[in-house]
Amino acid sequence: MAAPDPISLFQEWFAAARAAEPHDPTAMALATVDAGGHPSVRMVLLKHADHRGFVFYTNLESPKSADLAGNSRAALCFHWPKLERQVRIDGPVERVGDAEADAYFGTRPRLSQLGAWASRQSTPMAGRFELEQAVAAAALRFPIGSVPRPPFWSGWRVMPESIEFWQQRAFRHHDRQRFRREGGTWKAEWLFP
Repeated sequence: MAAPDPISLFQEWFAAARAAEPHDPTAMALATVDAGGHPSVRMVLLKHADHRGFVFYTNLESPKSADLAGNSRAALCFHWPKLERQVRIDGPVERVGDAEADAYFGTRPRLSQLGAWASRQSTPMAGRFELEQAVAAAALRFPIGSVPRPPFWSGWRVMPESIEFWQQRAFRHHDRQRFRREGGTWKAEWLFP
């Protein structure tokens, strides 16, 4: 499992997960902490990963974005049960640039784009019909052509300082290897299971 570059190792594991997992291999748990120190975790979808970090997109007025704006650190966890693997990541976060967010938003299906305009993410609503009305209003606002990215919708990048690879083994003799960024290089160490 040793690799001098954990991002390359992640890309290998991610490719294997894409080929093997019957459900969405991009699903990852995102853990944040609010201003009062209360942790929160939810599932989000990985949209891009490279040496700069791991990117997901969301409403910037959501609780997760408020957490990240107030405490610019997060943790991620991928679990690929078919492969019996996990990857844990933590580090500081940053907002992606407007050009990057615009480019990704342009690849989304039209109904997803309209949904981004319609949803006041995580706020109470009277019922499903309220969401459907908001989507219909967005469709009337943008009846033809491209749908621009809402100013309140963008992405976050988790810039890893630590990446841990976990491989299940018999009798709980699991493999765990953690990489920690030290300056511009990664240091690898094995951990007891």
